[in-house]
Amino acid sequence: MTLGEKIRHARKSCNLSQVGLAEKLCVSRSAIAKWETDKGVPDVENLKYLSRLLNVSVDYLLNDDD
Repeated sequence: MTLGEKIRHARKSCNLSQVGLAEKLCVSRSAIAKWETDKGVPDVENLKYLSRLLNVSVDYLLNDDD
């Protein structure tokens, strides 16, 4: 599973829309869409916030072995 797929899966598990997640992270919805389609990657700070908001570890997001 790619980083984008993991973000999308975790976001949906938390019943968050892309807009809802973007608002919580103070980023644009298009940034979330880019991350979820692997056309961009969140910076380190946003990775930490994502892990907290989505109840997953940074290791889970970044690790290829799931």
